[in-house]
Amino acid sequence: MLLFAVLALRQLWIAVIEAPALDADAHNPRRGNLAQGRGAILATDGTPLAISRGDRRIHPQGAMLAHAVGYASARYGTSGLEDAFDRVLTAHAASADVFADLRALVSGGSRAARGGDVVTTIELPIERELYADLARYPRAAGVVMDPRTGAVLALASVPSFDPDALDRDFSALAVDPQSPLLDRSTQGLYPPGSTFKIVTAADALDAGITTPQTLYHDPGGLKVGNFTFHDDEDEAIGTQTLTGAFALSSNVDFGQVALAIGPARWLEYANRWGLGKSLDFDVPAARDRVPDLAEISPGVLAQLGFGQASLLVTPLRMALVGATIADGGTTPRPFLVRRIAGSDTSIATRPEQLAQPISPATAAEVREMMVVTVARGLGRPAALPGVTVAGKTGTATNPHGRSHAWFVAFAPAQAPRYVVAIVIENVGYGGTYAAPIARRVLRVALAQSRTSF
Repeated sequence: MLLFAVLALRQLWIAVIEAPALDADAHNPRRGNLAQGRGAILATDGTPLAISRGDRRIHPQGAMLAHAVGYASARYGTSGLEDAFDRVLTAHAASADVFADLRALVSGGSRAARGGDVVTTIELPIERELYADLARYPRAAGVVMDPRTGAVLALASVPSFDPDALDRDFSALAVDPQSPLLDRSTQGLYPPGSTFKIVTAADALDAGITTPQTLYHDPGGLKVGNFTFHDDEDEAIGTQTLTGAFALSSNVDFGQVALAIGPARWLEYANRWGLGKSLDFDVPAARDRVPDLAEISPGVLAQLGFGQASLLVTPLRMALVGATIADGGTTPRPFLVRRIAGSDTSIATRPEQLAQPISPATAAEVREMMVVTVARGLGRPAALPGVTVAGKTGTATNPHGRSHAWFVAFAPAQAPRYVVAIVIENVGYGGTYAAPIARRVLRVALAQSRTSF
């Protein structure tokens, strides 16, 4: 009787306490039935992004959302939302309540035969426009966000892949030099180039080092130690206010601004912005790479002022930078899942704040500088008729070819609803290549918002 009691306790322990770990174990044979009873992943309007049909997992939007939604393969495991919310989606892991499992076991019942559904923040008209525009280039990525809440409304990475053909294609995808399995929107690390002047200007204004009307002189070059800095194509914009230097994207002037901030204060503000910290996003997001204090010589500091040196960020991070300016100095926590709907529960995501690196007054000053950039500066290709757009171009040099084209924008500028961050690898000027994409995406997003009321 004692031995039977021990066996019963052991079985109870396995069936209730160890069940979650066994469910998640990649070596569990039940993972071969991954699709059976698996819950759906849905766009914000209920359109299926991933569903199960018998023993097959189907992703109706295909390559467009392959990175964010991910794949679910008995052979290669899971990725994206399919991985992050695997326990919610999987039928035999639908309940995370140990006591409910125990009651079901005692009563002779079983857990839910179908997994829960994951409702995302994705708005498909915006997503389609973003992906179609980026897919014109070999390698690019973008993020669209609601700055008021942090909801990610669209994100795309190219090249992409067909998640329904993953078992067939995985070996080739894994060795493809274009890295189609890499989600560039959340894990691609790039020098932000001149889009980082948003941060540099905000830091200097917030610290009282400068004002939008402070005059700077750009003779065409700036020598700091062993480094000499130039603007694109060795331009010289002469004497300009900080606003003018921002709109015309003077590296020389922003190198001077960064030197005035100083290395210790630069790192202090980087910490306030959350640079290098986890974003606590719903799918994996790479941490920014920020230099240590010992690495920041005067020459490096000047380069950091215009987004170069060893600084690396993701498009998601730059969308958050834009959202911080748009939302009055507050950085929202980004989220991709709006609601989890299970058989016996429904959990909604509540907006949260990540940081407040600058004051509302500083954010308002930078916003006006971004408005001038689109109205009269290098960001004019992003202008929309009847809408005030705020933006900043970026042309980030790198050692592996032509510059990366960046653009960060939000609209309407005085009451922002949408933030866009775009990067296109190895094509050239941000104003030429990335800004027109931001304009088209914002146009679709604003039209979407008008029809939703």
